[in-house]
Amino acid sequence: MTALLDIDQLLDTLESGLRTLLQERGVDKPVLIGIRTGGVWLADALGKRLGIAQPFGELDISFYRDDFSRIGLNPRVMPSSLPFDTEGRDVILIDDVIMSGRTIRAAMNEIFDYGRPASIILATLVDMGARELPIQPDVVGRALTLDARQRVKLRGPEPLRIEVQESGQ
Repeated sequence: MTALLDIDQLLDTLESGLRTLLQERGVDKPVLIGIRTGGVWLADALGKRLGIAQPFGELDISFYRDDFSRIGLNPRVMPSSLPFDTEGRDVILIDDVIMSGRTIRAAMNEIFDYGRPASIILATLVDMGARELPIQPDVVGRALTLDARQRVKLRGPEPLRIEVQESGQ
């Protein structure tokens, strides 16, 4: 069984939360960076919604994972692409699902290899709340608690949709 979540509602929540946070912090020229693959799709959608004309960055954090030596290299590793300088910039880092916090840690390590941003705002579509590291999103589309056999999956890029799946699907 697959339950669909309302992607438009989740994106509306993310957009609204980001607009509010950017205004509160006085950030007027942020850059967007999406973590492959789902975060890239979301960065594209949010960039359009927020009216950010500058191209967004794409991170493939494969080489920055702390379990790289155990799981090996993903056969679909692609180079990251940041078409802007991160030094002194306000970055909105976007991922589809946050769970342990390890993917976000890896992404921040890679961002800092490109330069030291002024700030990083973390936006995630879904927060699963199973942290292993003290990393929390600033803006979340929705927090979910699922059974151990359930998973969240973002599908896309066109049309963008999010599903809760039972194991084995």
